Amino acid sequence: MSDKTRREFLEESLFAAFAASVAATTFSVPQKVLAQNAVDANEQLGIAIIGAGGRGGDHVGFFSKDKRTKILYLCDPDVAQAEKKCDQIEKNAGYRPKAINDFRKILEEKSVDAVTCAATNHWHTLTAIWAMQAGKHCYIEKPLTYNIHEGKAIVAAAKKYGLVVQTGTQCRSAKNVIDAVKFIRDGGIGDVKFARGLCYKRRAAIGKLGEYKVPDGINYDLWSGPAQIKPVTRPKFHYDWHWQRYYGNGDLGNQGPHQTDISRWFLDVERFPQSVISYGGRLGYDVERGADYVDAGDVANTEVSIYDYGDKCLVFETRGLATPNMNIPVGENFGTQVGVIAYGTKGYVIQGSAKGQSYSVSYAYDLEGKQIKAFQGGDNHYSNFVEAVLKRDPAAVNADARCGALSAAVSHLGNTSYYLGEKNKISVDDLKEYLKSVKSLDDNEATLARTVQHLEKDGVDLKKTPLSLGALLKIDVEKEVFIDNAEANALATRDYRAPYVVPKPEDV
Repeated sequence: MSDKTRREFLEESLFAAFAASVAATTFSVPQKVLAQNAVDANEQLGIAIIGAGGRGGDHVGFFSKDKRTKILYLCDPDVAQAEKKCDQIEKNAGYRPKAINDFRKILEEKSVDAVTCAATNHWHTLTAIWAMQAGKHCYIEKPLTYNIHEGKAIVAAAKKYGLVVQTGTQCRSAKNVIDAVKFIRDGGIGDVKFARGLCYKRRAAIGKLGEYKVPDGINYDLWSGPAQIKPVTRPKFHYDWHWQRYYGNGDLGNQGPHQTDISRWFLDVERFPQSVISYGGRLGYDVERGADYVDAGDVANTEVSIYDYGDKCLVFETRGLATPNMNIPVGENFGTQVGVIAYGTKGYVIQGSAKGQSYSVSYAYDLEGKQIKAFQGGDNHYSNFVEAVLKRDPAAVNADARCGALSAAVSHLGNTSYYLGEKNKISVDDLKEYLKSVKSLDDNEATLARTVQHLEKDGVDLKKTPLSLGALLKIDVEKEVFIDNAEANALATRDYRAPYVVPKPEDV
């Protein structure tokens, strides 16, 4: 029995045993109401924060200090986690918000002007749509959407309700990136047709696949939300859902939307690509835990995705094992691990973090590697959102719903290709030959060679655990659907669980 077959058997068996023990709670879908548009610029904005985990703490840090805002509610299915954040606010800001587990309870609260969401990926879009239907402005963390269908729905809702929607891609408000984009537009490195996004971020295995108890105090029906209720198959309940595709999108969809967003910005592409293909795998974790170890994660920790935009090209590389910088061709001193490299006919622009670098600085180099420009300055993304709400101006945000949906879609497209080809195992030599036929402005052979070298250095035997070759997917750029591929289009949405259903765009 293959590893994949064992996984499927285990998960199906666990689900059969678990389903009978969970009684779903029935809630009503929030009633659609007109936008309140009643914010007085001289008064504080009432804020409700959805999701009290690590990223929610960053929301707490800003909105509890900004004098223009006051946090009224902390909402999380793990209400104890929300109470801890309320303790923090009470200590640092001198007032205590209310902690609740179901954020729908605040949708009819007129005191709440805006909702910010740092919940699990599969809750982002529905949180925003329900909030907009209740007249609330929204700040939604990346990825803005869990799948492609949700991108269309949230864009339609933003247009219909005319409310402020800010996507949490903070670099859209970072001065160093804004200035780097202007430098590129002004021809600072010549003609830019190719960009490489990178997520070289070490991730450990998440523990053995098995059946685990839902932690005490968590409303699992609420946590599951739009997803069908399934057993918990990972040891660590919080955060590690990122590495299970039923709830998260892997690092291509976790860290990736920051860099896919900047890559699109550098290339000036406000559309879907014409095609996508990915290759990769979930590799190397058996080295850490032993050959019989079955990791509970089921997303790729190594993934290369090639996006053809016609006259332009974007490549995204995900690496979850230890890895050095990705450098521009002129040498070892010019690179990044989590960032973007724009390739121009006269030089390069590098954004991102590496040893000795900062997210608040980007650099331009000529073709010989001489630094020709440094761009400095961090972001004021939350403040940009607050200012737009006070102005009642959706166009005043730096990363609106359409921006967020497109950048998330880059991740979804790459993952869709990988998922459809996950069982298509291929040797390095055959993959090298196949990539000769894939349209790209990258050196496909060189990128593959670097990927293979990285894996082998980390102890991965690609003969025993070969790479998977994803499906080459053609895309109707206008309709934003896959061409002649029903299986791919099925993965563009999900089997939603009532009442947590993300509506069709026409029904928002």
